[in-house]
Amino acid sequence: MAQVLEFRLPDLGEGLTEAEIVRWLVEVGDVVAIDQPVVEVETAKAMVEVPCPYGGVVTARFGDEGAELPVGAPLLTVAVGSPVESAGDGADADSGTDSVTDSGSGNVLVGYGTGAPPVRRRRVRPEGLKAAVAVSVAPVEAPAPTPDPDPALGPVAVVSPLVRRLARQHDLDLRLLAGSGPDGLILRADVESAIRSAAEAPAPEASASSSPAASSAAAGERVALRGVRGAVADKLSRSRREIPDATCWVDADATELMAARAAMNGAAGAGAAKVSVLALLARICTAALARYPELNSTVDQEAREIVRLPQVHLGFAAQTDRGLVVPVVRDAHARTTESIGAEIARLTEAARTGALTPAELTGGTFTLNNYGVFGVDGSTPIINHPEAAMLGVGRIVTKPWVHEGELAVRQVVQLSLTFDHRVCDGGTAGGFLRYVADCVEQPALLLRSV
Repeated sequence: MAQVLEFRLPDLGEGLTEAEIVRWLVEVGDVVAIDQPVVEVETAKAMVEVPCPYGGVVTARFGDEGAELPVGAPLLTVAVGSPVESAGDGADADSGTDSVTDSGSGNVLVGYGTGAPPVRRRRVRPEGLKAAVAVSVAPVEAPAPTPDPDPALGPVAVVSPLVRRLARQHDLDLRLLAGSGPDGLILRADVESAIRSAAEAPAPEASASSSPAASSAAAGERVALRGVRGAVADKLSRSRREIPDATCWVDADATELMAARAAMNGAAGAGAAKVSVLALLARICTAALARYPELNSTVDQEAREIVRLPQVHLGFAAQTDRGLVVPVVRDAHARTTESIGAEIARLTEAARTGALTPAELTGGTFTLNNYGVFGVDGSTPIINHPEAAMLGVGRIVTKPWVHEGELAVRQVVQLSLTFDHRVCDGGTAGGFLRYVADCVEQPALLLRSV
């Protein structure tokens, strides 16, 4: 007989506790191979394809596209093993098998593993295996797992924890909702629809104690803080809570930097990758961090220690359709300007297509934020927790500037540094920012650290 195994949403690493189903890659009744991607999910950090560690026939899927599942929730079930004797063409079980394979892989997906050593089983022809589990595949999908009981919901039982939590947050009684899922299952879409209906319904006549601000907030549009937006909100809130930050800034004449960039790209020849302004600024940052290593650090709150980090893993802010993400250039301190530029280009393209992996979005030690691309001159960046500093770069704009004692038209940029005041004082932060500005104004200074 075929054995039906349950595959649960794996731990995707870096503290991620849930993921949203973006697209199913298999249907019920499909034959899947070991480590074949079966579903595409979106976490707070990236979109990833999740491979199934079992080979066999898909007998059930759990969750519609757009549904959010917690880590450990069932994703699908797979029938593995030999078919019953009546299945297929009636041939002897050994006659059609000339190889064996594991029922589960030992591969991992960012912190998830299949655990115990796999049991070796015979591989059967897909046709035979399909026939063997046809009875369990054809009629209906397997029922959803029964969640923990919630006394507040009375007789409601088959509701996911996420749906119940959403209902509690908005004071909805699930007993009053009609589910649109199989067998009346209440889905997240049903709860969100009820929330919208409640928001659009005419408000009762306000009492003397109710304020216009409260009425306006109750009737306003609600946008769930989840996925990338939710992760950004959590990280920025934590940064503000835990880090005593301060910001300093300076205007710098970037005329020579832009001239140096033009010379580099002109000498590279046709077809060569162009050096970006961001790559030059990243290279300047690595040189500045070599002089001021205090800013390439983190604070261990429990041990009450500052941990100075030996490698510079440089993050850079990138705005995408999915929201703000911060890809990380690994070992930026050991790279040339050209190498940094190539890696920034690769990571930026992956960010735009949603193909960044969790590993490419974590582990940064210092962040460079070029908000000048939005046409603004300055900002006070919020530190990317648990890092100790972030350099912000405004737009490079033509301005009147005193150059060599005379008024001239120059290309000027505002640089701002937000730093954790626990890791250094203003003198160190000011020295770092002044060195960055000096390199922007005189790129030849970088030759000393090449």
